[in-house]
Amino acid sequence: MQDTLDFIKKKTNNFVPEIALILGSGLGDFAKNLDGVRLKYADIPNFGTSSVKGHSNQLLFTNLAGKNVVIMQGRFHFYEGYPVDQVVFPIKVFARLGVKKLVVTNAAGLTHKDYAPGTLMLITDHINQTGVDPLRGKNDDTLGPRFPDMSEVYKKYLMEIAKKSAKNLGINLAEGIYCARSGPCYETPAEIRMLRLAGVDAVGMSTVPEAVVANYCGMDVLGISCLTNYASGVSLTKLSHQEVIDVAKKVQQKFEALILDIIEHI
Repeated sequence: MQDTLDFIKKKTNNFVPEIALILGSGLGDFAKNLDGVRLKYADIPNFGTSSVKGHSNQLLFTNLAGKNVVIMQGRFHFYEGYPVDQVVFPIKVFARLGVKKLVVTNAAGLTHKDYAPGTLMLITDHINQTGVDPLRGKNDDTLGPRFPDMSEVYKKYLMEIAKKSAKNLGINLAEGIYCARSGPCYETPAEIRMLRLAGVDAVGMSTVPEAVVANYCGMDVLGISCLTNYASGVSLTKLSHQEVIDVAKKVQQKFEALILDIIEHI
């Protein structure tokens, strides 16, 4: 951890971010034209790198809407073979750097047809079906408590800000429960029926470990899913990652507008 912090502080001239933003699959173009200091994951001590299309593998330290922000252009995943403690390592680094709020985004599949692909969804709560708890192991009391409360992982006041931003921009912002599974294979129709019965609205392969650790570290978390496709069995179309990337790019403009307005007001 100290090696990572020393490297980042040296490269960014001791930049202190107050907000962290994680960009999911196909959403990385948000940071494409922003000014700031960019650090490739491969150059940062103890960081992983993603091999998945739609993840740019770099940190951007920038000023956005008057706020100091660190942006993850893509993430590395549990399904790529990384242990969960490495998947959430960036969150712990952000906490040490001074981040107080985390905006985490992802691309996700719909478990029902109440929403359409291309909809942005506010995550109101989650279900962890990855099979692992990212806080398992020896606890670091300087980061958070051994048994953290998870009754409000996604802060209600941040949700209200997001809803107000969406309303002002004329963006339809859905709300729902997100379920994280380990991946990399998509779910079976039977699994989707089970998740639907449990009240799940969207399903993906990320976000929950990061949100859990951010909450544990005392950060206020806001989660937004880009609903890119119907999950298995909801429609007759076979699933592909390219569809996820394509739909995410189609909603890029409204996604960028929403994120910018949210950051301005949090």
